[in-house]
Amino acid sequence: MNNPTPYYTKQDVDREWYLVDAEGQILGRFCAQVAKLLIGKHKPTFTPGQDTGAFVIVVNADKVRLTAGKEHKKAYYWHTGYIGNVKKRTFAEKMKRSPRKVLMDSVRGMLPHNKIGDRLITKLKVYAGPDHPHKAQQPTELASEQLYEL
Repeated sequence: MNNPTPYYTKQDVDREWYLVDAEGQILGRFCAQVAKLLIGKHKPTFTPGQDTGAFVIVVNADKVRLTAGKEHKKAYYWHTGYIGNVKKRTFAEKMKRSPRKVLMDSVRGMLPHNKIGDRLITKLKVYAGPDHPHKAQQPTELASEQLYEL
């Protein structure tokens, strides 16, 4: 007898809430693990074409770091749409303006670039300080070593 492979849809998924502290974490490695939680790859019910992931709350986003002194070397570029208007900001400048946006952009780049990725990024809640308004959801607090074990 052939057992069919189960196909999980969003109605079949139990969504967890995780609270993760970004203090002292390295930006790229940390965001890769957060993206993994959002996509749902940490679960046995992972289905590639479906949104089976969890909600993730990130606190202390302003305390994330880069390695090898890249705070002033790493640059973010964008174009305004006008001729010759390529703009540039370093990581330090961007963190000064909005540490929340730095993490959101980094995680967004690690998610699928399609409609599912657009839905997944809405489940990421990032806060610069240690406080967040999601205490009613009773999020599971993940320590940094637990985050890398999932």
